[in-house]
Amino acid sequence: MTGRLMLLDTASLYFRAYFGVPDSVKAPDGTPVNAVRGLLDFIDRLVKDHRPEYLVACMDADWRPRWRVDLIPTYKAHRVAAEHEGAPDAEEVPDTLAPQVPVIEEVLEAIGIARVGVAGYEADDVIGTFTARAKGPVDIVTGDRDLYQLVDDARGIRVLYPLKGVGTLQLTDEAVLREKYGVDGRGYADLALLRGDPSDGLPGVAGIGEKTAAKLLAEFGDLAGIMAAVDDPRAKLTPSQRRRLTEARPYVAVAPKVVRVADDVPLPDVGTALPQAPSDPAALEELARRWGLGGSLQRLLTTLAH
Repeated sequence: MTGRLMLLDTASLYFRAYFGVPDSVKAPDGTPVNAVRGLLDFIDRLVKDHRPEYLVACMDADWRPRWRVDLIPTYKAHRVAAEHEGAPDAEEVPDTLAPQVPVIEEVLEAIGIARVGVAGYEADDVIGTFTARAKGPVDIVTGDRDLYQLVDDARGIRVLYPLKGVGTLQLTDEAVLREKYGVDGRGYADLALLRGDPSDGLPGVAGIGEKTAAKLLAEFGDLAGIMAAVDDPRAKLTPSQRRRLTEARPYVAVAPKVVRVADDVPLPDVGTALPQAPSDPAALEELARRWGLGGSLQRLLTTLAH
């Protein structure tokens, strides 16, 4: 793949569609399809505006991988709806969204848009691996700031972060990251690790907020440099910072593997070229009729055909 690759953080986008499109948007049988139609509208707009040559809908085969939980037990713990022995825990999902997810998957399959989820990994890890392997520019579409760590101007990797729907996107490159956070893509994972993230159950280092983390990274280069400074009495750390970082050593030792997206996921061999026509027109026609996909689907098919 040497042309532009677009990677969708699919769950992030269908959650946004669900909350952004009224649940009065329903199938003929009365089932809400606001997330389905909203996602199709999102993809239509993204393809129109950015014209990728390749497109992958990246999925959460496991939204809370055991290997991350083993390192930091609080990881996403507050979002667990039910625990399952030997299988991924169930995530809290609104009652009227959960039934729409299989429909989304069937519709994407019938259109011919590649869907990739890998057992034991989050969509972020799938995105990280596709990005690592890409030979050309990459647009990552996500409402999750964790993926800012992949931004790399030299390789043409940027994050398209939806501010309102997908009509208003923050095109996140290294200049945006430096202005907002004082770090580049490589530094963002260390910043997030130090700062913590309540939405992911990451405690961070007590007393080290975003601004302090950015200052420490500017002073010492990266997480390893900061921790080396803790052991250097000449390093410019306040007594409080030195104490807090010392106390946080067990967390700092394991957190990088949790916070950094994987780039070595065993991806399946899939065709990622943007489809110009549905891969299964008959199945798509039946899905459109059953779920009342109407203009949302037609607009996307028209965009793909051009």
